[in-house]
Amino acid sequence: MSLQSVRQFFADHAPDVEVIELGQSTATVALAAEAHNVAPGQIAKTLSLKIKDEVILVVAKGDARLDNKKLKQTFGAKARMLSSDEVVTITGHPVGGVCPFGLETPLAVYCDISLREYAEVLPAAGAIHSAVRISPERMAELTQATWVDVCL
Repeated sequence: MSLQSVRQFFADHAPDVEVIELGQSTATVALAAEAHNVAPGQIAKTLSLKIKDEVILVVAKGDARLDNKKLKQTFGAKARMLSSDEVVTITGHPVGGVCPFGLETPLAVYCDISLREYAEVLPAAGAIHSAVRISPERMAELTQATWVDVCL
């Protein structure tokens, strides 16, 4: 279902972007980087956060860490990570396959400036063995993301 919604998203909005499916898990940054033969930073991880009463997605380079102080300055409150169950219910994607495409619920998407270090990044595509290759700028454009600086 989740992989299906991502495929549909790209069919509707960017038919030139191919969903890559591998025979092995790419559920962690390390596994994904090894499977796709790229630096860990090139894996675009999508973090599901709750700030006050709003759930948002922050996409950052794979080896970046959230900076709580920057998060609070940017969003005006402390953020907490969603539980695995909340992630699946709200995004429609399993943990390890979360991406800003084909979401179950429309969510605000934020791309951390750390992604701009790379010409091409690989976010997951709705399953623990799928991804897409895309420029950070195009990903932000397709998801109507806002650029932020919230990582170390």
